[in-house]
Amino acid sequence: QVQLVESGGGSVQAGGSLRLSCAASRSTSSIPCMAWFRQAPGKAREGVARIYTASGNPYYADSVKGRFTISRDNANNMLYLQMNSLKPEDTAMYYCATARVRCSSDYSPLDYNYWGQGTQVTVSS
Repeated sequence: QVQLVESGGGSVQAGGSLRLSCAASRSTSSIPCMAWFRQAPGKAREGVARIYTASGNPYYADSVKGRFTISRDNANNMLYLQMNSLKPEDTAMYYCATARVRCSSDYSPLDYNYWGQGTQVTVSS
């Protein structure tokens, strides 16, 4: 089992930046993949970015490509999401999650077994 705690959310103006952090309660070296999701009010949860443990390769949703960067610090059991050039449509609750076995390209929530409680990001125009 692993507990995940997100932090770093807040309110910014469009064009601003935020860095989200996700702290895991134990080593994440055995977790094949970790990801960031977000959920806006009245909308379904959507995958934002994922990163694989073995390769370190990141993948991004088209809506954030070129603006967001996912990274991880395995030594300190941390996952990050650097968000630049933020837009009002990025407003949502952001969650980190760990994969059971794999991270499918469609970000199926069924792939993920542990979730954090979320951190709110609000972008004003």
